[in-house]
Amino acid sequence: MQLATLAELNVERAARRPAILVTDVASGEQRLVKVKDIAADPLQAELAAQLRMGKSGMIEAAGKRLFLNVYAPTARLVIVGAVHISQALAPIAQSLGYDVTVVDPRTAFASPERFPDVPLIAEWPDVALPPLNIDHYTAFVALTHDPKIDDPALLHAFARDCFYIGALGSRKTHAKRGDRLRGQGASDVDIARIHAPIGLAIGAVSPAEIAVSIMAQITATLRLPPRAKEAAA
Repeated sequence: MQLATLAELNVERAARRPAILVTDVASGEQRLVKVKDIAADPLQAELAAQLRMGKSGMIEAAGKRLFLNVYAPTARLVIVGAVHISQALAPIAQSLGYDVTVVDPRTAFASPERFPDVPLIAEWPDVALPPLNIDHYTAFVALTHDPKIDDPALLHAFARDCFYIGALGSRKTHAKRGDRLRGQGASDVDIARIHAPIGLAIGAVSPAEIAVSIMAQITATLRLPPRAKEAAA
């Protein structure tokens, strides 16, 4: 890799922006495709597919063998609410390679004893969330059932363009949540981004089962192409 290309790649990685290094196997010629340029690239479909899977791989295009080296940020999961579901969800997400953080101002819930080996922030969302630098490679779930905690957290997630936003609660609860969020400046587009009731409809009952359904929905949102996402919703 040429130094100029490496410098470009390092800038993208430092900013948590994905990039793909395309190498012609026969000639050794390389070019770096930044995420903002994928849509206009001749290899758009192939690049998008590899990036969605987060894996490097060999392809053939226009009679050439090309290796696509994918550089994608580590996905994050921010859990607002140190509840029973969170106790099951955090280790599942960690086992899948997510960087997990749990936020809850209620210190009786957000304790190291309940969340061993999980970063905890026992602060209100307006204090806890800005330093996390939440971005598009962040999945965000609100699980407290307390509007004083969940609502400001969701507004922050909207502003940061998280790839997944979910919130615990029934359809009736979510309708009331939507009304509150609109009153605080959220748009209908913002509210439509919330997966609620949270998780895939697998008949989950226990906290652990609900955690599995949430993680499955997050995975589907991250990995599936748009049409397949709709089918899985």
